[in-house]
Amino acid sequence: MTIEALALAAKSASRPQNPKPLPAPNSDFYALYETLTAEELATVKRVRAFLEAKVAPLVTKYWVEDAFPFELLPEVKELGIGGLAMHGYGCAGGSLALLGFVAMELARTDPSFATFVCVHIGLAMGSIYIDGSEEQKQKWLPPMARFEKIGCFGLTEPLVGSGASGGLLTTARREGETWILNGEKRWIGNAPWCDVSVIWARDVADNQVKGFIVENKTTPGFGVEKIENKIALKIVQNGHITLKDVRVPEANRLGGGSSFRDTAKVLKMTRYAVAWMATGCAMGAYEAALKYAQERLQFGRPIGSFQLVQDLLAKMIANITASQCLIVRQAQLHAEGKLTDAHAALAKAFCTAKCRETVAWARELLGGNGIVADYDVARFFTDCEALYSYEGTYQMQNLIVGKAITGFGAFV
Repeated sequence: MTIEALALAAKSASRPQNPKPLPAPNSDFYALYETLTAEELATVKRVRAFLEAKVAPLVTKYWVEDAFPFELLPEVKELGIGGLAMHGYGCAGGSLALLGFVAMELARTDPSFATFVCVHIGLAMGSIYIDGSEEQKQKWLPPMARFEKIGCFGLTEPLVGSGASGGLLTTARREGETWILNGEKRWIGNAPWCDVSVIWARDVADNQVKGFIVENKTTPGFGVEKIENKIALKIVQNGHITLKDVRVPEANRLGGGSSFRDTAKVLKMTRYAVAWMATGCAMGAYEAALKYAQERLQFGRPIGSFQLVQDLLAKMIANITASQCLIVRQAQLHAEGKLTDAHAALAKAFCTAKCRETVAWARELLGGNGIVADYDVARFFTDCEALYSYEGTYQMQNLIVGKAITGFGAFV
């Protein structure tokens, strides 16, 4: 036998005859799902099963077409997640931790679909739940919890984003028992097709921000145009709203919303949710990249066996785990009544920044395939850009944290 044949035989003998199966991609490295109760975990598993069976097979098609999968709405209603972390009024209830884990699960499959659900529950329903009167809660929350009426949240304007606290251009003027709204709102998720809009406008009488519930499909003067040609969150439909002498009854003014401080109560909770969504987005990209690394062959071996690829994957799971630990602690702070605006801001800034880094590494790992929608990572890569910017930019979140830790406000 030649030396070459002996070497080949030795190499063959050293290979395990029955190699162990590769570990399935799992982005819960520190087993944080185990912090949920058995009932909460069952809800999260039910949501994951729905997403994997019904949403995942469709998302690439709808993402490419810039369209929303309306055929899934009946099954979303059956999930029983409408009004998570809200109690009474037909809402699903549960803890804020459960809401976070569900938001993370939704984004793990598709950040667009997660945005649709979280805009409806967190922003639209949340505004009524936090700032609405008892009568308004009784009227609007039950059908919204059943997903019979879908909501949106109109704060951002074409010329006003970060400066919304004191610079809203949309106005509200009272005439007797009627309010007249004029102005524009932009980037409003769900707006092109939803039923209920929570519109924030500046009262010309006292210059304070107030909230109004508008039935946009039947209210004269309310117009909305779909924003086209987005490169991120293409499934959720964003709208440009125009309000021309829109008349809203006093009964539809949010009873507990008399200034931007009341708006900020809603934003604190939705920034909390975006941190979970960003973490879910990173999880989805990581799991897709890991599966690819286990299957993609180069030089006769799976690329997952290469040192530099493993280095990327290790850094990705580290980012995800750090984000998960932060947001789980955030949920604990809320349960203890200690969650502040600065806590929510830090979580939103950190998790979206780490998501941005993680999805970029996932795209890098896939090489050229990383820019093709069929491989999922491209979708997470672009969708992260929207998560990074909406619900308050990274820089604005850092200024909120900066004020909390120094005592000085550095806002303009």
